[in-house]
Amino acid sequence: MSGGRAPQLQGAVARSPFPPIASFAFLSDCHTGALVAPDGAVGWLCPPRFDAPSVFATILDRQAGYFRFAPFDVNAPSARTYEPGTNVLITTWKTPTGWAEVRDALTVVPRATSDTTTPHTRAPDDADAAHCLVRTVRCFAGHVEMELLCEPVFDYGRVDAVWEAADEHSATASGAGSSLRLRSDLRLGIQGGHVRARHTLHAGEQAFCSLSWADDLDGPASVEEASDDLDSTAAFWRDWLSDATIPDHPWREALERSALTIKGLTYMPTGATVAALTTSLPETPGGERNWDYRYTWIRDSSFTVQALHYLDLDWEADEFVEFLSGLETNDDGSLQIMYGIDGRRDLTEHALDHLTGYRGSRPVRTGNGAFAQRQNDLYGAVLDAILMHSRRSQRVPRSLWPLIRSQAESASVAWREPDQGIWEARGEPQHYVSSKIMCWVALDRAAKLGRIVGDAERATEWRSVADEIAADVIGNGLSDRGVLRQHYGTDALDASALLAAIYGFLEPDDERLRATVLAIADELSEDGFALRYRTDETDDGLTGREGTFLICSFWLVSALTIIGEGKRARALMEKLLRIVSPLGLLAEELDTETGQHLGNFPQAFSHLALIEAARRIIMIERLIEFV
Repeated sequence: MSGGRAPQLQGAVARSPFPPIASFAFLSDCHTGALVAPDGAVGWLCPPRFDAPSVFATILDRQAGYFRFAPFDVNAPSARTYEPGTNVLITTWKTPTGWAEVRDALTVVPRATSDTTTPHTRAPDDADAAHCLVRTVRCFAGHVEMELLCEPVFDYGRVDAVWEAADEHSATASGAGSSLRLRSDLRLGIQGGHVRARHTLHAGEQAFCSLSWADDLDGPASVEEASDDLDSTAAFWRDWLSDATIPDHPWREALERSALTIKGLTYMPTGATVAALTTSLPETPGGERNWDYRYTWIRDSSFTVQALHYLDLDWEADEFVEFLSGLETNDDGSLQIMYGIDGRRDLTEHALDHLTGYRGSRPVRTGNGAFAQRQNDLYGAVLDAILMHSRRSQRVPRSLWPLIRSQAESASVAWREPDQGIWEARGEPQHYVSSKIMCWVALDRAAKLGRIVGDAERATEWRSVADEIAADVIGNGLSDRGVLRQHYGTDALDASALLAAIYGFLEPDDERLRATVLAIADELSEDGFALRYRTDETDDGLTGREGTFLICSFWLVSALTIIGEGKRARALMEKLLRIVSPLGLLAEELDTETGQHLGNFPQAFSHLALIEAARRIIMIERLIEFV
């Protein structure tokens, strides 16, 4: 033997200890969320609310908190799925000696008293978060040795847990001013910073564990109570989804999962929606494009309201618009580009240098420095949302008129100024074309709202400004070949120009719109999926490449449909639906070379754009049926 490696090992690459982003399951109680890895370990959980510090964060650092409830020494399940119509996870395990099924959920149960853990500022639902992660297991063949290992590390992996046992079946972990109570019918043993249990189940036997962060640390104390809470949670999700109108179409499953994901990313106490569950999952593994997305982006508002109304989820749309109406504006009357889920304005960015980051992607960030940027596109997003909501409800609430006026007046001034653009570029401000278009949307929608409330004078004034913006964009925002530019100082393409189609800035039969959409489809894509822009053509203040942006690909589907390229639009839509995660979820980006999902996960904007794109194609198909 030469001592060298066998030929089949040469060039082999060791598997990363970090599971693929798309392999995680998403759980939610509409106050916070969790990600569960295929091996049954919780990779992300921030109790009691989405933007709180993590207690389990192995998705960002393998030492930052761990909680597994699964068969001992078996890491790959046989199957994982959601109970239909829910965010309750079912994992099926095959071991050398038997079969078992684990149910996981952040539980939502009927509530008769006020929530003191995360108090509501909006009218609470009949069911609300129990502030508890519940996990049950049932052995249905042979026998299975189960392991429970719970090792929280508080404050983003900085503070080890101190455990105190109440008895063999209950223990409380404390650290950084927070407490968690673990219960199980397995016998628990404290070993330093973690609790462990092992037990063999035989066919027909069940077990449970629960982890509570409620004010009173209450949670199920038996497998029967745990199963009841899981059943109540499944009923909550199914009852909610039954209120939605989902088209009878082959894409029903994708639409249902997108709706459940968007609801799961909604913070029930205020009606706000987080952009994604996580922080700092990278756009480029090993790179610096890592951001905290656990906040509400104002630009998402029109897509959120549109999707909710399309699915007849009018209550959720109303809650979101109410959240918008209560936000504190800047001194000039404009809104920030993003807010905390409780409406707070200060989202100062910090680096968590003690964390390794996902696959070495650093820095890990909390907060988001873009909150202080000027982004002129948000005026249009807000007013488009309000117009859609007002048409649906047949009224403009009195509380919204001051917001309508302030956003229209701010857009009337801001459209002339450069900004950071929709992609929050950290380079020099530019006259971004999509920002100008969205300012046009703001004044166009404001004029229509003015007519609805009977303020003809302001409506005429705002219409005049909208026409002025349109003329400026046509005069300065088109290249020599009649394609919308990224900004006035370049001929580079930008996928945000597709908003000209989606928001009706140009008519569907306008050759300039057609040229723009086809240029993006043909020249700003990788393997058919759209990029935001070419990083070598854009000063975004960052280094490294990025994957294709899924929202841009869905926008491209919508835009192709609008200009009459239905066959091409449907082909791209089908291609996009083939790359959803095994559980039907979407991240922010896709690496077309590896097929890996990149960026924060799951991403609300991607699912909102999926609904918008599907809506346009399905509407055309329904119209064709009557021709």
